[in-house]
Amino acid sequence: MIKKPILLIVIFFSAFVHAQNNNESAIVLELFTSQGCSSCPAADELLDEIKTEHKDKNVFVLSYHVDYWNRLGWKDPFSSSTYSDYQRDYAQQFNSRSIYTPQLVVNGDIHFTGSNRGKAIQAIDEYKKTKSLTTISLDNIEKKASEISLDYNVEGKDFKQLTLVLVVAERITKVQRGENRSRTLTNTNIVATRLLKSEGSGKVTLQIPNWVLEKDELSVIAYTQDDKLKTTGAISIKI
Repeated sequence: MIKKPILLIVIFFSAFVHAQNNNESAIVLELFTSQGCSSCPAADELLDEIKTEHKDKNVFVLSYHVDYWNRLGWKDPFSSSTYSDYQRDYAQQFNSRSIYTPQLVVNGDIHFTGSNRGKAIQAIDEYKKTKSLTTISLDNIEKKASEISLDYNVEGKDFKQLTLVLVVAERITKVQRGENRSRTLTNTNIVATRLLKSEGSGKVTLQIPNWVLEKDELSVIAYTQDDKLKTTGAISIKI
């Protein structure tokens, strides 16, 4: 039997991507959510609406799926204990004794129930008045079967860490058990991989989890945070 040769496909992105300059705002909305939470679908829908309404306006939305709902009958396929720990880091910054879903954190500075449309719109309008403190650039982006590598550079002040996330644009899931049993849920900009860097420049590799499909639309979103986790700049690029 003749074996067919294995073809390794590598895609290079030659474009050099710059973030907004220091005269522009960057608004990052992080939704802590779960498919096992009956209160979360309304917040998921609102996040998707914000993504659509503020496309190309330096508004970046992220869905962090936490894992502490998994014990109640439905295991969220996108959940991670890492994201639950990240939410606990915010709880410490906000002097909160507990964590909850759906929680929407805006620019690492304020938080509220993720389905509260009025507060979300107000927060976006307020942070549009602010200026970014850092400029982020991404270069030499290379996609392989199971990973994405790129070079990054950060310039500016109040930079403590750079968060790089690989996100899946959308997934539709028919939930079989738990509080959302028999519901069809739509999740947007699902965080598949999260990586932190404290250096101002370097090369990173983002692993692509097994649940990511070939047909999924992927993006890399990078944002800087200060020592209190407040957002100081952001950038996004489609893969």
